[in-house]
Amino acid sequence: MFAVIYRWDLKQGRERQFVDGWHRVTEAILERCGSYGSRLHQADDGTWVAYARWPDEASRDRCAMPDPEGAAMMSDAIAERHPETRLLLVDDMLAEPGAGTR
Repeated sequence: MFAVIYRWDLKQGRERQFVDGWHRVTEAILERCGSYGSRLHQADDGTWVAYARWPDEASRDRCAMPDPEGAAMMSDAIAERHPETRLLLVDDMLAEPGAGTR
């Protein structure tokens, strides 16, 4: 399994726009690109963080942006985009409550 961590600082007052755009983009990627989905968090320092999981790095790299309008909503709300972090899964002890529900 392969994962990517994304981090952003958002423009004040644009948080809902960002979340709506992120949801659209993530849903489209999940449906059209074979990803395992993503989670979005707001960190205690105000940074927004998401991680997305994929079967492998090649699957993620092949995925073109399937929702340009959602991507534009996100981009318009971002004040600063931090470098992404690519991760290879070494071990997995995460328990997923309610797995299979969205």
